[in-house]
Amino acid sequence: MLPDEIKAAMQGVIPSHVVTCGADGTPNASAISQVYYVDRDHVALSHQFFNKTKRNVAENPKATVWLIHPETFETWDLELEFDHSETSGPIFEAMDMQIEAIASIVGMKGIFKLRAADIFRVVAVTKTRGERIPLSQIPRADR
Repeated sequence: MLPDEIKAAMQGVIPSHVVTCGADGTPNASAISQVYYVDRDHVALSHQFFNKTKRNVAENPKATVWLIHPETFETWDLELEFDHSETSGPIFEAMDMQIEAIASIVGMKGIFKLRAADIFRVVAVTKTRGERIPLSQIPRADR
């Protein structure tokens, strides 16, 4: 499902954003340092600080991620559904190493701590060409 051309937008050069909603429909948006390509049908999001995001995903497993390609500035929306979390293993280790590299570059080595690699199934991919998804269309638990 994920096209190869989207991979550059997952390198963390430009921060991505994740939007989740609680069971009551209240949205929460957070900037994230890493959207990790797992395979054509799955991505992993770095769980570092996002307690509200984590609570929302526990109540409503749907999320939307906005990616920006660092060279073309094309934007992508990923509609996701939470699958599971990993706190060890190859995906976790690769993400942890990438976070440390990013932190080292910006002079914040040792500040960021990866708590988990949250694995999501990709439900849909949309190349947005500048338009945004209206807030009313963001997946909610009560829809």
